[in-house]
Amino acid sequence: MKIKKIAVFVIAALLLSLIFPSAGLAEKESENKEMEIPSHVLNISKENTYPNSTEDQEVIEPSELTQELLDELSVAIENPDLIKMLNETSINPSPISIGYRGMIYLGRWALNYNSEESNINWEYQQINLNELNNLGGNETENMNYIQQEQKEIKGALTNKIANPDDVKKMMLLKAKDKTKLPLSYNTIIGKNTKKDNSYGVPAKKYGTLQAYAPAVNEKGQVTFGEVYLKLKGSKKSIEIKNVTKQGIGGWIPIQDHISFSYKTK
Repeated sequence: MKIKKIAVFVIAALLLSLIFPSAGLAEKESENKEMEIPSHVLNISKENTYPNSTEDQEVIEPSELTQELLDELSVAIENPDLIKMLNETSINPSPISIGYRGMIYLGRWALNYNSEESNINWEYQQINLNELNNLGGNETENMNYIQQEQKEIKGALTNKIANPDDVKKMMLLKAKDKTKLPLSYNTIIGKNTKKDNSYGVPAKKYGTLQAYAPAVNEKGQVTFGEVYLKLKGSKKSIEIKNVTKQGIGGWIPIQDHISFSYKTK
């Protein structure tokens, strides 16, 4: 009887997987579509008169010893600065130091950032306006995008938090990995940046071409904790105390991309 019940359960599970095979896939596809760059958003990396430097965050790989210490923890440590410090720690208790014990306080750190939601505002900040008056014209005239003034677009965290620089670094790494977009907390659109795309303004019409800088809105949770290096005889380990969590949000501009909105009246 038990074997029959197990068989029925397995068959039922298989049938459910066949009936609803794409529930998880549909959700992933929906997320991917939200991250896709729409047709009215153009890449200006080649045309930008201001050469933005790519904000590549240094990915710190833990050393073999650091990785062994991290593997023993129940709380993940992803902070690159903390991992770097642990890599550089060279405390090696003597193998004959029987009975030796010690706790070294390394400080209170932002340990990791967990991304819960990523949304893109393709019109995060207006950066330019081109206009063409064809009210007195008899035929269509074309209007092109020309950046009138240099614009700097800055990202930021949306609320106060301890160790903001560490949090911003971890948030940027997670957002880049999640969106696959060129993100930076600071990006500049240079004056006289142009794009070949043209917009026809019909006769007796007034045309406006607004340009916006897009940005990713990140929301998630940061885990904090007091980090100790624990020494016991010839062994050492990491101990984390007083763990807390805090919700955080932030805006991160998409570098060298512009969203256009064309209207006639």
